[in-house]
Amino acid sequence: MSIDHAALTNELVRISIKAGAAIMVHYANGVSATHKEDKSPVTIADHEAELIILDELKRIAPGIPIVSEEAAAAGFIPEFTDRFFLVDPLDGTKEFLNKNGEFTVNIALIEHRIPTAGVVYAPAKERMFYAAGPNAAYELDIAPNAEGTFSMKDAKPIRVRQPDSDGLIIIASRTHRDHKTEEYLNHYKVKEFLAAGSSLKFCLIAAGEADLYPRHGRTMEWDTAAGHAVLSAAGGSVTQLDGSPLLYGKSERGLDNPYFVARGGA
Repeated sequence: MSIDHAALTNELVRISIKAGAAIMVHYANGVSATHKEDKSPVTIADHEAELIILDELKRIAPGIPIVSEEAAAAGFIPEFTDRFFLVDPLDGTKEFLNKNGEFTVNIALIEHRIPTAGVVYAPAKERMFYAAGPNAAYELDIAPNAEGTFSMKDAKPIRVRQPDSDGLIIIASRTHRDHKTEEYLNHYKVKEFLAAGSSLKFCLIAAGEADLYPRHGRTMEWDTAAGHAVLSAAGGSVTQLDGSPLLYGKSERGLDNPYFVARGGA
């Protein structure tokens, strides 16, 4: 069965706005966090956003399995084959709790182990990034209460930039910088460092605001898939450290990722 990726992505944008609006209610009012088995925090905002996304995806694409972070943490990962959704309803829960705005709603479609469409929505920053396939990456300014009022015609295409001759702009995690990352970056001419949380790092490279994001720490597939889709559609790449593609559906690894590098232009 073929999929109209543009039409699907329009729906994913709408769904992410709806989830983002629910998250922002808790962002304004404040919430407490509990901790999962892996010690990462989780809040009622994570769970409410996930319920919204799961219900909507089941309605618009009932035959496609959904792998979602909080459901997976509770032990439920459905059987999937060549096509499935990866969902992180609130990526960057630490940023959410710290109220720095750098958290996102992530939804990606995986086909034959590759993210082919996806949305990354940062509701506190009112920035929506989405991808509907090769050379179809866009950014849209959307407030989290704009579900019924926005127009996809207002979206602007985004594209990775060519690095400047005087050095790279490196973007790294605000909470996960480590010695291995510093060693890796010693091989590059670096002129500036940026810090950002969540999957925004992929999107800022896609939008031409940074050049390179190396990650030498554990991530899960739902953490990276939507940002990967946006970056690929904008002309960038996400590879393992040896240059081989970062693929999805890695059941043999428990759906965690190897170390990787996200790059913009050559």
